[in-house]
Amino acid sequence: MDVTAFQTFTSPVVLFFILGLLAAFARSDLAIPEALAKGMSLYLMAAIGLKGGVAVSKSGLDVTVILALAAGIAASFLLPLIAYAVLKGFGRLDQVNAGAVAAHYGSVSVVTFVTAVEIYELRGTPPGGFMVAVMAAMETPAILTGLLLARSAMKTRQQKTSELLHEVFFNASVVLLLGAFLIGMITGPSGFDDVAPFFEAGFKGVLCLFLLDMGLIAARRIMDTQALTWRLGAIAIALPLVNGLIGTLLGAGIGLDTGSTAALGILCASASYIAVPAAMRLALPEADPGIYLTMSLSITFPFNILVNIGLVATFADALTGRGVGLP
Repeated sequence: MDVTAFQTFTSPVVLFFILGLLAAFARSDLAIPEALAKGMSLYLMAAIGLKGGVAVSKSGLDVTVILALAAGIAASFLLPLIAYAVLKGFGRLDQVNAGAVAAHYGSVSVVTFVTAVEIYELRGTPPGGFMVAVMAAMETPAILTGLLLARSAMKTRQQKTSELLHEVFFNASVVLLLGAFLIGMITGPSGFDDVAPFFEAGFKGVLCLFLLDMGLIAARRIMDTQALTWRLGAIAIALPLVNGLIGTLLGAGIGLDTGSTAALGILCASASYIAVPAAMRLALPEADPGIYLTMSLSITFPFNILVNIGLVATFADALTGRGVGLP
């Protein structure tokens, strides 16, 4: 077995996710209270943003960081176009649902990114701290592309632009990630030392419990849904493979290190199931949540966690000349 694959499947965070999947499929009554799950989500996003800001404060904004941000934003705008074409053609979705789903596959999953960072650090290729800023920047452009694609078929629909923009740019994940990132940049390493025991000591443990909950939710949605066809299921696996390849090529092309190249690849491969669904509920209530949530959360998310994080890392190794599986 490839070293990266072995490290992926023996990582506690992945094993807790598998435990959640198995418990749900076995119809166990295991559950994480909703309030606790929300608290864990807030903690993880604050910790991610804060540590990323501190890392950038050490290195400063240079050409590499600017190129990574530009690549991430461009990918977030353009990847939904690929998804839309596939969803309309092979997936046989109508224009509204195709646009709504496409938006998910240009935006990002914070939990997928956090899990990937943990695994890449374990294998000795930690991404640069600035990748947190790239992740935050990739949250919203895909929403705009997806809405443009979907709303071109809805000439009679009235939508308050101010409400939509507020939902896109001020949703909880964007505000907390960017806010914590800025705090980390302002305070720097010395300021972070005061709160490091809280944000570092419990991080991996909280992530394990959070992924346990995500495993439970993903498996139960798979069992309950009736909105998904085999074509859409295949697309939910094919898109992260193609998008991950595109993101990794972008990262290597602009000269990122191995860990940051892999991180950009997994950001492109991930699919949002928090920020984008919230925006779609406001802007496209006609779209079916049973389609876009099941694809992003119940198929793409587990596939990325269990398989694609390792595949992207192996591809990044090859592109950056690191050598597969080397420490």
